[in-house]
Amino acid sequence: MADKVIHLPLTDEMIKNLHAGDRVLLNGVIYTGRDEAHLYLCRMLDRGEKLPIEIKGAVIYYVGPCPAKPGQAIGSAGPTTSGRMDAYAPRLMDIGLKGMIGKGLRKPEVVESMKKNTCVYFASIGGAGALLSESIKEAEVVAFPELGAEAIYRLRVENFPCTVVIDCYGHDLYKEGRAKYEIK
Repeated sequence: MADKVIHLPLTDEMIKNLHAGDRVLLNGVIYTGRDEAHLYLCRMLDRGEKLPIEIKGAVIYYVGPCPAKPGQAIGSAGPTTSGRMDAYAPRLMDIGLKGMIGKGLRKPEVVESMKKNTCVYFASIGGAGALLSESIKEAEVVAFPELGAEAIYRLRVENFPCTVVIDCYGHDLYKEGRAKYEIK
């Protein structure tokens, strides 16, 4: 299967052409964010404050990157378990978040929000953080530096490899892939 090359930010048209199982190479700007950063963003929304990043069309990578070694943009940057962001993801999708990158299953309410908001969930390979960091060309903390590795980083990526796990139609590669091999 050939990779689909995606130039960010994401649009509804782009997302509608992605299907569970598609391998993609992301190019452009993505943001990092784990549970603490998501909590901070949602608290800002509760207070009616402007967010420190542009959410519309954005992709958030669930990662807490390691410090960069000399000559590198970033250290190891492997995905973290996405379920920890499930409490916050629908709220961000409602204001324009279009993509999420992580690993692991998502709750049904997240999948429903993805369908409602035309959003996609990509998975990256856990345990391959050093390899994934090679696709990250620039990294800059843009919000919540007090969170350390959980701060929000703006990453410029080139050919960042991931797979569509849940598409905007609700097709889930984790479930559908497993079903193909279950003994009935």
